[in-house]
Amino acid sequence: FGKLMSISDELMWRYVELLSFESLETIATWKEEVLDGRNPRDIKVQFAREIVERFHSSSSAEQAQADFEARFRHGEIPENIPEVSVRVASEATPSGTTSEMTIVRLLKESQLVASTSEAVRMIDQGGVRVNGEKVTDKATTARRGETLVLQVGKRKFARVTLT
Repeated sequence: FGKLMSISDELMWRYVELLSFESLETIATWKEEVLDGRNPRDIKVQFAREIVERFHSSSSAEQAQADFEARFRHGEIPENIPEVSVRVASEATPSGTTSEMTIVRLLKESQLVASTSEAVRMIDQGGVRVNGEKVTDKATTARRGETLVLQVGKRKFARVTLT
């Protein structure tokens, strides 16, 4: 479902013409409606549902649409996200021993980003969330024993437990 929704508006028509079981007259009507102001997304949703239903089932198509809308429209956290455990080493500081890890390091350790520089860049661009809240400070820390839902961009999620 998501792959079909990511097709560009221009290319969408080629896919619809080749793969949809709708008549060419119906497709021509849809094209006219889009030219008159209808959102091409409406056609993509209809087409994506048709394809998922063809290869799976009607209920699978409904579920795929609901999952897609929850993730991309409402910013909800998907139900089935990877669970990761990250070990936090105790470090001696001038004020005593701490069992914390910065968000930058946590993103890298949980493999949501490839490097610390990518983590910093994603935070600077506003693309990192912890438990649904946008992270703006690279010095944000998490403590051993906490479980957090991390999000990088729109699609990368992990439930991370610091041990």
